[in-house]
Amino acid sequence: MATDRHRTRTASGKTRFDDIYDQPDPRAYFRTLAPYEYEIPQHAQAVFRRTRDLRAQLPGDEGPVTVLDLCCSYGINAALLNHDLTLADLYAHYTSAEAAALTPDELVERDKEFYASRRRPDATPVIGLDLAENATRYALDAGLLDEAYAENLERHPPSPQLRDAVARTGLITVTGGIGYISHRTFDALLDCARLPVWVSAFVLRTVPYGRIVETLAAHGLDTVTDSSRTYTQRLFTSPEERRDAIRQVRLAGEDPAGYESEGRYHTRLHESRQSVRT
Repeated sequence: MATDRHRTRTASGKTRFDDIYDQPDPRAYFRTLAPYEYEIPQHAQAVFRRTRDLRAQLPGDEGPVTVLDLCCSYGINAALLNHDLTLADLYAHYTSAEAAALTPDELVERDKEFYASRRRPDATPVIGLDLAENATRYALDAGLLDEAYAENLERHPPSPQLRDAVARTGLITVTGGIGYISHRTFDALLDCARLPVWVSAFVLRTVPYGRIVETLAAHGLDTVTDSSRTYTQRLFTSPEERRDAIRQVRLAGEDPAGYESEGRYHTRLHESRQSVRT
């Protein structure tokens, strides 16, 4: 595994793992993040499932709710949402000696069967959006995503195919992308929406979310932040990353004591839904 001193950092001081995000398969991703106990997708799966089921109760829609997962990477959120699996299961699956011995093509073939045999009866269509073309192709080939788009909405408008996909979307989810994507991506997506779209986002306490909330409001969505708790993301890679995170949290007006000061990134859950006017 590459050590932290060989990696770059974001402007906020967060370590970048760019070398693992666009491989032909997720093995390097899980091997690299395992020592840091990356865990936010595990926290998110129950929240996303609950929010999806609430969204399905809106009158007028037919069939299951289509989910659009932002910064979907290798389809991990889709794997947990639609299959009887935990994140620990995925770590074991992709870091095993058996997995290491396979070619990428052999791994994809094995994963098709692996996921198909664990498919939940309440599985829902999932569309993936991410810059990483190799990662999204893997998720599509393995059967985790129904559609995958490797597009940069920060710089370019969505393709006609993505516009059509968003028009069928009822829930947008994101666990690790805020800070890499901005209000521009949300603005572009919501311009394409045709159904009532809810947004469920886990956002690091080190990353501002206010501009995105304003953009969502401009599209008729009210955002509620769960201030009752936080959700851990991963361990810090170094004392420098911990120090930078504590500084960013304080700048945001939050108290790091008992949270980032203990050695992990923490996120808050933001849920956005259509405004109710009286």
